[in-house]
Amino acid sequence: MRWKIPRAFSRVCEPAVFVLTLAITLVPAARARADDDADKILKSMSNYLASQNNISFAFDTDIEVITSDIQKIQFASSGQLALTRPDKIRVSRTGGYADVLLVDDGKTATILGKHVNAYAQIGMPGTIDQFVNRLRDELGIPLPGADLLLADPHEALTADVVEGKHIGRGVIDNVECEHLAFRNSDTDWQLWVETGDRPIPHKFVITSKTMAAAPQYTLRIHDWKTEASLAPDTFSFSPPEGAKKIELKDLHGIDEVPPGVIVKGGKQ
Repeated sequence: MRWKIPRAFSRVCEPAVFVLTLAITLVPAARARADDDADKILKSMSNYLASQNNISFAFDTDIEVITSDIQKIQFASSGQLALTRPDKIRVSRTGGYADVLLVDDGKTATILGKHVNAYAQIGMPGTIDQFVNRLRDELGIPLPGADLLLADPHEALTADVVEGKHIGRGVIDNVECEHLAFRNSDTDWQLWVETGDRPIPHKFVITSKTMAAAPQYTLRIHDWKTEASLAPDTFSFSPPEGAKKIELKDLHGIDEVPPGVIVKGGKQ
């Protein structure tokens, strides 16, 4: 059986913004709210996130793939993320097929495959923005909600948006949120942003429009903290006992989707 993942999911771990036509059809009152309303909420979220020097949260993800006989299969994982601006980040992700840790101390990035007890290291000086872009564009390794972590999330999220709407409000994990929906040519995406004076994102859904069955990627964020400081050893790395250091090109099986998956349009 061949699995296929839409090319639009090459940005699946980056927040992007788009509109669900069905949602707008079902909620006609949302049309009365101008695009400026959605952009205002998104800008408020962006400014808040960018102003936080230390961030940590836990997350859960679901990624859907479509089989060659048009069956939709979902893979789930969970993890934690911490960052200190301008140049330190730590992300762990555990799923049914991989257990991965990524740490950047501002000079060196380490990727550890705990399930294979092997790790790779590469020089990675620069800001978190540079780290995210290099990881994604050069190394093909996306991060959960990467656009939300940048110095200007609003600019990254709206780069290719053609339409946006404020749908209304919803509740995510018992937290009231503003429900936003945006669209570009290939993808629709939705974002739920907490109401009040702490406009943080709680849920992000990306829907591919380029494949049958419209597979989705879902990111849920919880246990969000914006602390005065993080523990000094948060961004340090010590290899586990017996872990083998290898070249990054030889570190396989660290994706959210199990090994052996055939990716449409090349590996994402």
